[in-house]
Amino acid sequence: MKTVLAFDFGASSGRAIKAVFDGEKISYEEIHRFDNIPVKENGHIHHDVNMILAEIKKAVEKAGKVDSLAFDTWGVDYGLLDKDGKLINLPYHYRDCRTEGAVEKAAKKQDLNELYRLTGNQIMGINTLFQLISDDNLEKADKIVFMPDLFGYLLTGNSVSEYTIASTSQMLSPSKKKWCSEITEKFDIDESKFSPLAEPSTVLGEYKGIKVITVAGHDTQCAVAAMPSVENNNAFLSCGTWSLIGCELDEPILTDKSNALELSNELGANGKIDYLKNISGLWLIQELKRNLAEQGHKYSYNDLECMARESQPFKFFIDPDAPELSRHDNLTDKIKSYCEKTGQKKPETVGEAVRTIYESLALKYRYALEQISDCTGKKFEKLNLLGGGTKDGFLCQMASDCIGIPVEAGPIEATALGNIILQLIALGEIKSVDEGRKIIAKTEKLTTYVPNHSSEWDKAYAEFVKIIENK
Repeated sequence: MKTVLAFDFGASSGRAIKAVFDGEKISYEEIHRFDNIPVKENGHIHHDVNMILAEIKKAVEKAGKVDSLAFDTWGVDYGLLDKDGKLINLPYHYRDCRTEGAVEKAAKKQDLNELYRLTGNQIMGINTLFQLISDDNLEKADKIVFMPDLFGYLLTGNSVSEYTIASTSQMLSPSKKKWCSEITEKFDIDESKFSPLAEPSTVLGEYKGIKVITVAGHDTQCAVAAMPSVENNNAFLSCGTWSLIGCELDEPILTDKSNALELSNELGANGKIDYLKNISGLWLIQELKRNLAEQGHKYSYNDLECMARESQPFKFFIDPDAPELSRHDNLTDKIKSYCEKTGQKKPETVGEAVRTIYESLALKYRYALEQISDCTGKKFEKLNLLGGGTKDGFLCQMASDCIGIPVEAGPIEATALGNIILQLIALGEIKSVDEGRKIIAKTEKLTTYVPNHSSEWDKAYAEFVKIIENK
């Protein structure tokens, strides 16, 4: 029997989950949770690493005796260490404004199609490469450490660059599994500042007698590692603050078409390629709720869903990934502005705004899956919906109805379970990700949503595509 502690840090909250594996099944409970609220300094947004570290230590105390612990986080962000191993500044948040114009700046040095062929990452201004070329502290740095690896370093003094998190950087070759020197040299990024690349399920060191393990540092890859159904024609949707939708492949797809469709190749915990699209997710609902609270209107998520259900369908459409919707700002006004700009009427009630977000997310999932199907030749027969979004039955049913295939929702704690099984592999308790998936499939509750696909969804989809493609 082994007991492990999984730290799962998202862009809006952090959690510690204590799990026990008895040789057959995994039982687990959340023992600690905290809000992960960015801090503002001198007009920039940062991650409050000191607060997070204090919360980590609280969770370890609460957990009592455990055999190991590990971290997974969001992708792309990093900390810079000086020669004494101290953080130069609080790590920047990927939504910080300093990267505005960074992609255009990079394009003057490097053809973007070639950049995609070398790294396989969707070209996004938040990617580590574009953050680094916008970081005034890079020259002073002795080490660049990705967020999940940074927390491991702060506990053990040892650092690595774990493959899955490194593969979100726009600097790693997905086929060679090493840094792409053509990119790092062109942008004057010293590869020696990165710690050695490491596989998931590597023992990093110890903290208070507890093994600290490097799992799949990117939370998406932990979630996919816990996907219970792995049939060839299944797609996955890791649904939380972000939505990441895609499928597993044996080899990356690095074509100009794939780049034009903004699809990404990331290394998975099991050595596969996760071919996916990054889509804004439930952050839009979270941000709308926060904005409304600031205006004195405090609603629960259930309140928002009820208002959305009561609102007329298919009245307004937004592109969830429109740049103007991605910043911390008054989202209600931004949605109205987007609708006006695209020749639509604007939502006037909270329910209409919430329904607009839900429907537009479901429509964007269909849009992305059609692109992925086009590039891979796969005809998807089921969508595995993983993570916190599985609790949102309204969205799950919409996704099934819109795409026209069954949605199997669960596990809710996919990311934490992926973290847990990767720790158990490092401890020698299970042999592989596939074995871990079988254990999860036996023990976790899954809910299947059957599509009620109507011509109304097809009409809405045609209108949605016209709006987001500006036709």
